[in-house]
Amino acid sequence: MFKVADYMIQSQAPDQVPSSQRAQLVPLDTRGGGAAAMSAVVLMTALARILSSRLTGKLVGVHVNMAERLSMYRKCVVVLAARALGVPVVLHLHAAQLHHTFKTLPALVQAFVRKTFSSATQVVVLGRASQEFVTHTLKVPADRVEIINNGVPASTIERKPLSASGERRRIFFLGNLSERKGVTDLLEALARSQLAKAGKVDAVFAGGGDVDAYTAKAKALGVDGFTRFIGWANQQQAAEWMASSDALALPSYDEGLPLVILEALGHGVAVICTPVGEIPHNLHDGQDAHFVEPGNVAQLAEAIDRVLGDDIYRHKLEAGGLALFNSGFSLDHYADSMARVHLQCFGAAARPVQSGAQAS
Repeated sequence: MFKVADYMIQSQAPDQVPSSQRAQLVPLDTRGGGAAAMSAVVLMTALARILSSRLTGKLVGVHVNMAERLSMYRKCVVVLAARALGVPVVLHLHAAQLHHTFKTLPALVQAFVRKTFSSATQVVVLGRASQEFVTHTLKVPADRVEIINNGVPASTIERKPLSASGERRRIFFLGNLSERKGVTDLLEALARSQLAKAGKVDAVFAGGGDVDAYTAKAKALGVDGFTRFIGWANQQQAAEWMASSDALALPSYDEGLPLVILEALGHGVAVICTPVGEIPHNLHDGQDAHFVEPGNVAQLAEAIDRVLGDDIYRHKLEAGGLALFNSGFSLDHYADSMARVHLQCFGAAARPVQSGAQAS
């Protein structure tokens, strides 16, 4: 979610918009980087900025990026406060698990969430599964719910996969190290991989989380000799690792539409992933990605050996993935679609609205 917001900021070009429709995207933090208890102070500061900007006539609209858990509650407050001030709101749902957790919430909380979504001027979702949840469960009218696929910048780094320099193949994981992302499954699959046992695999894990625990797990499984945990990587570092990889692996149990998969497609890197969330609505098994069932370690090990060991198949996935990226997942495509929504809801946009720009 944070990367999506950052990409939106990067893609704006207000100086190219007619003055009568011109706006600028300004980031507004509601969480802060400190302890969770301090987030209330950050939230109140954000609300004060919204009020001040409204009173001075500088605010044309609020774009709220919502995840789940505490993010959901904070963003609900922002949405309702902005609407109470008469400010139009685009509510952009990124949560991968909300449709699962919503039914476990108390009835009053469910009503609060429904009220929030119904109050938004427009709700933007990542795909059909989220659209169905918002319209059927949260009862938002269908004409106020729009699908806009995530988008990422095109690669500017020369592609140099590890396989180009020898027999070893690099498999790359990028994301928060967690069980939801299937990190343990991937480590166990690497322990079963025939290519890995033959010394032909180089595994790189990039991301925050409990690095020490997963490093210890890799050692216990006997894969530490060819597995590295490099910690958090910035946008440039992540792109460089991606460009040197032969495959991306993301065996998650829950997702929306992960940016890391789109980034792999844009780099021409083969993708091994699970068909969860919006993934199966956008990618196609055997054409632009290789699907494995969540939690199926044996199948994941076979996928690693198939994708890394079969050059013809891997190149097919690379070409198919790049073609899919170019057809609808570029940052320009995403930003154009979002600018159109902003112009419709706010009467202004931070980027020129391209003729015919549409959400997918």
